[in-house]
Parts: sequence; structure tokens; C-alpha cells
Amino acid sequence: MVFEIIHKPTFTNQLLAIPKEFVMQILEKIEFLRDDPSPHGSVKKKLHGYKGNIYRLRSGVYRIVYTYGDGWVALLGVDARKDIYKGDKLVAEETELNVSQLPDMADLLTPQPQPTYTAAPAKTEDENLLPTQIDEDLLKRLRVPEECFSILLACRTLDDLTNAKIPDLVRERVFDSVTTPNFDLVLNQPSFLTGSTDDLLRFQEGDLLGFLLKLNPEQEKFITWASEAKGPTLLKGGPGTGKSTVALYRTREILTRLKAEGVESPKILFTTYTNALVTFSKQLLRQLLGEDFHHVEVKTADKRLQALVYRTSGDHTIASSSQLQQSLKVALAEALASLPGNLLQQQAQRLVLERLTPDYLLEEIGTVIESRELKTLEEYQATSRAGRAVPLNRIQRQAVWHLREHLNQQLSAQGLETWEQLRSRALDILRTMENPPLYDAVIVDEAQDLPPNILRFLVQLCKAPNRLFITADANQSIYGSSFRWGNVHSDLKFVGRTGILRVNHRTTQEINEAAHNYLQSGLLEEEPIEWQYIHSGPPPAVRAVADTADEGRLLVQFCRAAAREFRLGIGACAVLTPSERSGRDLAGQLSYLGLEATFMSSGELDLSKPCIKVLTLKAAKGLEFPIVAIAGFIGSRFPYMPKGTPEEAAQEILNRERRTLFVGMTRAMRALLVVVPEQKAPVLLQGFDKSLWNLGSSAA
Repeated sequence: MVFEIIHKPTFTNQLLAIPKEFVMQILEKIEFLRDDPSPHGSVKKKLHGYKGNIYRLRSGVYRIVYTYGDGWVALLGVDARKDIYKGDKLVAEETELNVSQLPDMADLLTPQPQPTYTAAPAKTEDENLLPTQIDEDLLKRLRVPEECFSILLACRTLDDLTNAKIPDLVRERVFDSVTTPNFDLVLNQPSFLTGSTDDLLRFQEGDLLGFLLKLNPEQEKFITWASEAKGPTLLKGGPGTGKSTVALYRTREILTRLKAEGVESPKILFTTYTNALVTFSKQLLRQLLGEDFHHVEVKTADKRLQALVYRTSGDHTIASSSQLQQSLKVALAEALASLPGNLLQQQAQRLVLERLTPDYLLEEIGTVIESRELKTLEEYQATSRAGRAVPLNRIQRQAVWHLREHLNQQLSAQGLETWEQLRSRALDILRTMENPPLYDAVIVDEAQDLPPNILRFLVQLCKAPNRLFITADANQSIYGSSFRWGNVHSDLKFVGRTGILRVNHRTTQEINEAAHNYLQSGLLEEEPIEWQYIHSGPPPAVRAVADTADEGRLLVQFCRAAAREFRLGIGACAVLTPSERSGRDLAGQLSYLGLEATFMSSGELDLSKPCIKVLTLKAAKGLEFPIVAIAGFIGSRFPYMPKGTPEEAAQEILNRERRTLFVGMTRAMRALLVVVPEQKAPVLLQGFDKSLWNLGSSAA
């Protein structure tokens, strides 16, 4: 039996640090593991002292640390460790920087009094010094950018390395090279395909930039699953299960099949929801596809349909929020003055138009009528309004339809249209074109946030239904309303072609279970799924603060403590806020308190910047950060509830914003803190289950 070799990032980080004269011998030893990784004599022995099954293989003065399973060997690390025996057992070398000995996160979440700033005390011999001194030769072998040399050469302690303003990938590489890793934690790192040891040599010499991610068996199944079927495939899964990763690999699989079938120049469209996700997906697809990347077009669906409209009809102007509100105000006055029907019917219509807020009316017209391409009043009166909490009878819907006609007249007179109207217009253009710009395959990632007319547009672009692949998680939906796939398009019937990912690779079990418990009343889709987890950690925390000063100090304390506990830089931290204004305020406050923080909009996102990233909750969708704090609610109007909002509409807004907070919570990979106002906390920031959340003594 030949074993497949895979590896963890810590292994390749440590491999870089090894002098060239020892590398070939190490690679030759690794080849022995392909045939038989089981313990044998003194060459291959089990390492005791770890929870997992971890082994070491001797290679001269170096030790290759690995684990293995059914048909695979995972390389965990390689360094000049010593063999340490207790009795006849080979035991793990104690890690010099033992994360478990650092203060417990639960003790680090109470705001401390404002410190009195005095001269910094002289450093003592009790400092937690790095066990290996960083020198220029090591940094060159690790391929650290020269601009980081002076910063790293000045690092003497764990805190120095944690707080250094360098890229996180550089920090991780240095950490792995100068300290002894905890290999129980390394086991939880993502696995990468090693290929041949020649590739490891090329990587060590700087000729190979990286390796492809190794999918787990559950994910691998869906790369080819139902690809020979007649219709499209839907892949569902909660946050962190790897839906987007599978979509990327499915793209490669479809491209390979198309070329094998003789399609000389395949054309694939890969769409996802936000510009930030487009940028991220492009980077991964370039690595995955290599020279074949030019066969794939990556963009948001709105960008694709805008290009079609521009090419066929010229430029277009989308109404701004203020233009839309003003047009609605005029249209409402006109509609109220010309209501159809008898006096009783007119009175009923007047009541509903005056009772519903402008925002709710615009949402009803946009998300129900325009997005679902309802052409007549009769269609509107007959349609299901799934996801809309305010019930509307036939007469009330007639009033909304009447208002919609006046609103469209107002917009048309100004040469304006809404996004919903533009999407439907693009779909009409596509349907009537003689030679439409079709794709051999269409991949739709994060489809839960796409309205029906966009989904229909994407279906229409795909030449073959069985080469349409969709990923979705209804419970992450922020903007869209609930709907049935079959009602969107006749081709979107996934009977027998719906898969579910159950293994969460992103968040710890504690964070995911607490977030799902919080979400319960906002669920759009409930399925009896038994989730499986790779990671565990401290329970997420909720803390109440009296004012913004306390909030800032608490966030500084939390970010510093969490970064140290998880051996990460401050750049691993993100603070998610309900609004851009509160985000910018918090970024300024954190920087003032000594932690560099930058507010980033979706279009300005720079995940490599070594600072705390401050984003709005909605902009963080699809992203992930090791350490997350959700804050910025003091003095904010969250959730925004227009004056006079009916009870049912208010509940709809609450459910939607509950899903927004759920998305924010599930961006956290290892540590999560939710900061709530001590006084007048919004209803969405109350009622956390104390069995799942660390509430301390100050949070309700």
C-alpha cells in the first residue's frame, strides 16, 4: 500500500528554517513514510504526551513529526528536537511557550480601571524570552521580506513577536521556527497536498509558492457528486463548512471535464455576493487553475448583468436612496389622491399605505414585486410573500400595486431605475437576444442573498443545467427573503441533487453552538443536522459596558490577551460594528489607546494589513478572522426601526438583524466577544443563554 503524503503549514514553515545541507536527507526519509509509517525500532516511534497519535521519524540530528491514518500520512513538523525518554517511553518535549499556561480568557474580559501612565519599568530577567534568538540568517531562510528584518531582529520576547507590525504569515513562520509547537494544535491546521518530495525541495528553494488545500472526504464527495445528472446541484451547509472551497474545486473539475470532452476554449462564470469575496475567490482560483484561470470569469452577478445592459442599451442610472425616498413621497401623495374602487375599498387602501413605513413599502415593491418579476396585479395578489411578516390581503395589495405604478412613473420621468428593475431588464434582454453570451458552466456561491430575478439571469446564462452549481445557507441571508427554489425557475429543482456539508472547519464548537442558539428565533430554514467540529476552545463571551471609554479599554484588553493566547498578531483581530460611523469611531479610539486599528469598507478591504480590522457586520460576510469582537452599539440606532413601524414589520426587521449578528458571530474562528451597552441594551443584545455564553458578572 502506498500512502498519500499531506502536510500542515507548521511543517513547511519549519522546513524553510533548515540549512540546505540537511534538506535532501530529510526528504529521502519522508519517502520511507509512503510505504510504511507505522512505528519501527528506534527510527519511527510514537510520541507520548499528546492527545493525538503523533510519531517522530529520525533523520540525523533532525526529527520529522507526523501522524497517519487510512491511506495518508500528515507531516506536522521538522526540527532539531531531542529524544526525551521517561522509562521506556519517548515523550514530547515540553513546549517553551505553553499556551495553556497563559491566563484564561474568562479572566481577561472585565474592563480595568484607566491606567496611570508612568515611565516603562526596566525589563527584568523574568521576561518570557524567545527560546531561539532571531538572526538575519534565519530570516533569510524563512524568506521574510527585508522590510521586516529590523522589526524582527529587535524581538526578544513572546510579547515582542506578538505585537510586531508584520504580516501574519511572516509571524506564523517565525513562531514555528523559534518555538516548539504544540502538535495537538497543529493537527487542527488545514492540510495541504504535498505531491512529490521534489515539490517540497522546490518550495524550500523558493521555486514553488504554495500547495493546494487537501479537502476532507465529505468535501471531496461534492466535487464530482451529481455531475452526470440532468439538472443543477445545490450544496448547503452552515458557516465554516467549506461551501465556497468546494465551489472553487468544482470549478476546476468542470473545466477539466469540458476540456476532456473537446471544448477547446471553455468559458465558466464564477459568481459570489460581494466585491470582497470576488477578490478572494480570484486569488484562490489563480492558484488552483494556474494557466487555465483565463477560462473563468469571476465577478458579482450585478457586475455581469450591468455589463450586458450597458453593451445592449447604453448607460443606466440607479436611483440613490434619497432620490428613491423623494420619488416615493411624491408617488404616495399621487396614489392616495387616486385610489381605485368604492369608498370602503379606498379607505382600506388608504389605511395600509399610511400605516406602512416608506422603507417597508419600498422593500415590498422591490423584493416581492420587481425581484419576482410580477407583471400584473393578479399575479401579485396570488403570490406567496414568504419572508414578509406583515400580512396583506387582496385589497391592501391593490393599494401597494397602485403606489408602485406611480413610483415607476416618477422614476421614469427622471431617467432613474432601481436595482431590482435593472436586474429584471437585464433578464428580459438576455431572454430575447439572438446570440446570448452563454457560459459552458455557471458556479453561484452564497446564493442565499440573491433575489429571484438574479438567479433566473444566472440560470439563463448557463448552457447546460447539469453544469450549474449553487451553494447556499438560508440562515446567513441578510438581504433576501425566503423563497422556494422551484418558484424561482423551473430548472432549479434539486430533487436528489441537494448535498449538505456537516463538518465545521472554521469556528470552534463552542462559538458555533452559541451562535446557532442565539439565532433560533430568526431561522429561515431549520433542518435536523448533526454538526461535526474540528476545533474547540473557550466559550464566547458577552460583556456590558457603561460608556464608550470602557468599551475601548475592554476591546484593547481582549484583543491583546486573545492574540497572545492563540500565538497570533494583532492583525488576526477584527471588530465588527453595526454602522460605518460607529466603526470609524471605534477604530480611532483603539488607535488612540495604543492598538493600531483601521476601518475598512468592503471596497477598501486589506486583510494583509497588520492592524485590527474594523468593518461593518454586513461587510464582514464571507470573511473569517481568528479573533472577533462585535461592538459599537452604544448610542447607535440598532436595529434601525422607523417611527410608526407596525408590530409585524418590526418583528421582520428584528429577525433579519438577528441573522446579521449571527453572520458576524460565525466570522470568529477561535475567540468571540460581544460588547453590549449596560443601559438600554437593544432587544437583540439580550437573552444570551448562560450555558453557552460566558456572561461574567456584568452582562445580562
